[in-house]
Amino acid sequence: MAEIQPVRGWRYNAELSAHIDDYVSPLFDVVSQKQREALYRNELNSIHLSVPRGEDPAGAALERLTQWQNSGVLRQDEVPGIYVYYQYFRLPGSSREYCRKGFMCHIRAYDWAENVVLRHENTLPAAVNDRAELLARTQFQSSATHGLYRDDDFELERYLDEAMLDPLYQTEEDYQGARDVLAVIQDARIIRRFQQVLSLREVILADGHHRYEGSLAYRQARMAAEPGNTGREPWHFHLMYLTNAAADDLRILPTHRLLLELPGGISDAEFLARLEPYFTLLPMDDVYDLPERIAGKQWAFGLYLGGLAYKLRLRPEVHAQLSWDTTTEVKNLDLTVLHYFVLEKALGIVGPDAQRTWPGVAYVRTFSECLARVDRQEARAALIVNEVTMEEVERVCHSGAVMPPKSTFFYPKTIGGFLFSSIRDDEHDNAFYAPFLAPGPGF
Repeated sequence: MAEIQPVRGWRYNAELSAHIDDYVSPLFDVVSQKQREALYRNELNSIHLSVPRGEDPAGAALERLTQWQNSGVLRQDEVPGIYVYYQYFRLPGSSREYCRKGFMCHIRAYDWAENVVLRHENTLPAAVNDRAELLARTQFQSSATHGLYRDDDFELERYLDEAMLDPLYQTEEDYQGARDVLAVIQDARIIRRFQQVLSLREVILADGHHRYEGSLAYRQARMAAEPGNTGREPWHFHLMYLTNAAADDLRILPTHRLLLELPGGISDAEFLARLEPYFTLLPMDDVYDLPERIAGKQWAFGLYLGGLAYKLRLRPEVHAQLSWDTTTEVKNLDLTVLHYFVLEKALGIVGPDAQRTWPGVAYVRTFSECLARVDRQEARAALIVNEVTMEEVERVCHSGAVMPPKSTFFYPKTIGGFLFSSIRDDEHDNAFYAPFLAPGPGF
């Protein structure tokens, strides 16, 4: 199945790494404009490589990268390794500290049709092209995408824990409140065991579909230009953060739907009337009870409309009307039910493609923001949803289908600038790579 390789990581030099919080950044697709402007003011922040500015952004990133490498701002580790990455975090309303354990390495950039790396959402071509252009110009990856493998025996965790006894550096607290810690494994025997374990497994892409497809596009372009390639060239590989799907510390948060408008100028009363053939509507005295009242219930949602709260639950007999051409696993998802019976049947936004481009819906992570924006009349209504489970993600991916847009929010996000990797043509010239070009013998 999945082929992984160790990385000769590029990292901020020791002096800068001692203050790593000053140089890391949010991922390109979650960083706000306000965050960008603040980070741009630091001339050495990784935002300049991940979200470059100017008339030729990719060219600006290459120029800055070259300066940083030549001046020693970034230094490359002499020996390749598997980079252990832990994120410590808490969820709102809970005192429990979670620790998501994983590791960063290179993984072969498999085409979707090979069914080794599995996706669960579609991408936007413009964002893919942007990432592909940046990669083609710099041949450098400033952040890892997030992939999931399943190992119910938790074999690799003992090696990860051992490496974490001697960390390289850590953040005090990143932009989302998590503490990020980096360590490295450079023992060739252990690295080969990591390769063997992953060689038996598929990988589900949890986060970073646009960056991964950018790597695919770049690899396909290089293969077309160099038909005699060996398959071992560095540009065949992609930087990925791999975590165990069996771990309890893998958290997926809900993403609520905010209706910025009701098409056709329909009234609140008409909207409720259009929902009634499909849902039972239970008025609620306190809107803040909605998350608890829908928790764990299939096809149940909260609605906040005109200052009033309702619990919606699909009438079971109407589910058979869901006629989209997709798998049973996708049809059973709460969000598919919401998109079909609310957006299509009640509001007339017909089909997944039209819904994906409809400007009348926004995706919001926090319950309180949903309520506030409706109260400020920035939106007509909020639809409150439950989180997707890891089991649902796995079932959908293995069915070969994709979920509705913004179905998952894996938390916390990885950060940019914690570890960089290069896919330049000369990367594998280092003799230390030789033992890892194919998985070794039994451990």
